[in-house]
This record gives sequence, C-alpha cells and structure tokens, in this order.
Amino acid sequence: MKKLVISTGGGDAPGLNAVIYAVVNAAHSRGWEVYGSRSGYLGLLDPEQLVPLTPAVVADITPTGGTILGSTNKGNPFAMPVRNLAGDYQIHDVSDRIMKNFQRMGFYCHIAVGGDGSLEIAHRFAKEKGMPVVGVPKTIDNDLQATQRTFGFDTAVSTATEALDKLHSTAKSHDRVMVVEVMGRDSGWIALNSGISGGADVILIPEIPFDIQSVCEKISDNELHDKHYAIVVVAEGARAANHEVVTQGTGEVGRAEALLGGIGLWVANMIRTCTEKDTRSLVLGHLQRGGTPTTFDRLLALRFGAAAVRLAEAGEFDHMVALATPDMVAVPLEQAIKSRKKVPLSSDKIMTAREIGICLGE
Repeated sequence: MKKLVISTGGGDAPGLNAVIYAVVNAAHSRGWEVYGSRSGYLGLLDPEQLVPLTPAVVADITPTGGTILGSTNKGNPFAMPVRNLAGDYQIHDVSDRIMKNFQRMGFYCHIAVGGDGSLEIAHRFAKEKGMPVVGVPKTIDNDLQATQRTFGFDTAVSTATEALDKLHSTAKSHDRVMVVEVMGRDSGWIALNSGISGGADVILIPEIPFDIQSVCEKISDNELHDKHYAIVVVAEGARAANHEVVTQGTGEVGRAEALLGGIGLWVANMIRTCTEKDTRSLVLGHLQRGGTPTTFDRLLALRFGAAAVRLAEAGEFDHMVALATPDMVAVPLEQAIKSRKKVPLSSDKIMTAREIGICLGE
C-alpha cells in the first residue's frame, strides 16, 4: 500500500480543502493511504503533527474556506526560525530531519500545495534530497506563469468586485472618492479584473507605474461630467512613477518577502491634496482569501487534486500540475517557479479598460 503526504503552504486560498478532498478520494480509490502535514512541513518535522486523512474525515470540506491542515508563510525548512533559550530567533536548516522522517514513515510521494515560494521549497527537496514531489499551484494572485489559472483567484476577484459594488452607493451619497487597495503582490490581475467588473474610474497596477496627476485629472474630469464621486482600485504592488513600492517592512521572522501595503492610503492622501475632494481609503486585505470558493475555483481545485494523484501514480515527480485548457498537464517545477505572470500590456483587458474610460494612471 502506497502512502502519500500532502501539505498546504504559504497564504491560504479558497479551494485548498477541495484539493485535499480530491487527493484523499483519488488516492483511496487506488487503495493508497494519505496523511496530512500540519502547517506546511511541521508534520514532517514532528510526526505527531501528521494527520491520517480518509474519505470520512474529508467528507464535507469541499465548500469550506481555509485549509484543515493549516498553513504558514515562515516555514522554510532550509531556513527555519527557531527560538533559543534566550528568546532570540536563530535560523536552522532542518531539511535533513524532514527527509529522514519522510523516509522513516515510508511515504511514496509528497503532494505540495502552494505558491511560488512553497513550490520552490518543494523543488529544492526534490533536487537536493531526492524527495518524490508533485506540486499543486495555489495563489489568489494568479501569478504562476506555467498555469492558465490558479484556484482562489476567481473567489478573490468576486469578493473584491462585490465590495466595489457596495462602495458605489456610499461614495455617491457623500460625493466621495473611495480608494480600495487589493492584493496581488507584483501582479495586477485582481485589481484589473475586479476594477473593470466593479465599475472603477481608476485602476492602478504594478505593470504600469502611474502618474498621480493623471489620476487626479480623471477625478476632476468626473466633476465636469456631473459625476461627483469616484472609485479607485489600487493593487498592493502598484507604485507611482519614480517612486519605490510602498511596504510595511519585512514582517515576521522567517518571512522571505517584504510585507506590502500602504499604497492605497498614499494615493488617497495625494488625491485629497490635489483635488480637495473628500477621499477615504480602505484595504480589503485578507477578506479576499476567505470564504466559500466559487464554483469555478471549487471545480479547478478538485481537478488539480485528482491530477496530482495521477502524476504520483505515473511517477512524474518534481513536476507541477497545470491548467492548459481543456487539459491538466505536467510542468517541471523548475520551469513553474522561473517567473511570475504579469498582466500583458497588450492584453484585451487593458484595451477594454481604456476604451470604456477607465484611467490606468498613464
């Protein structure tokens, strides 16, 4: 009997539980066992944190958000922050311990569900330690180049669009400019999709460094056309031309990337100063990660999970399952993590935004 272990790493995304459900049931249909590793690699570091997963255990988890296994953004086994007796953090490489536990438990394959950071760790385990790994792409940012879509993105866009719909009425009631900061890191997919769908006047994305004067001119133009309010959508990784990306520092110990955030407030302050309009800002933040996955994300996650077990059965390790409509294909992990997917400036969505009168800060 073959045994699989599945982990969920990085930020959570709607659809993670659907992946777990599909992996468990697809493996069970082959007579295999499945264990879940809590909080990324913690279960492989401490086997007491390994959870037996059966069809009965996962029976009702598909529609729920989050992950029943938990996740972490600071669990890189090759650089794990460990607190010493003095209360200070020291960085340790615990990858050998994890590999020994993996072998001692008799696991056939590790199914690693995560974004580019988690998949980079999985690839390193495959390359340096010989761990049989199959990756499943997960990010609400939709920024993995090797797959057409990632689960969680559709739900995040739907959440952001619903928020924009609700903001129209309060902005109009008070003749206000509402600046909404959304997630997406270095890619503008969430901002662009929700902004167009949610009737934004301005959309600012990382791919187009913006001119704040252009933004203010759009809002002033609204006034000339008897529209006394505006909705501005800003991706967290957007930046003004000749300015650095706004961050909140490095965040928690063990976190590899800078913590983005604050650009929405900066844009709001600049608009208020330039136009003298009543301007407010809000950050949707982790609301975009939570809640029930949409039908699209649920189905995509189930397809990813089942495909991952097929790759494991075929022995296609150090690969990631990817959507290449209408099929699921295997992509080498090394290729999958090579670059992040940006919004092409020649895309139809960019052209649509311009043609329906949305300002992109150019």
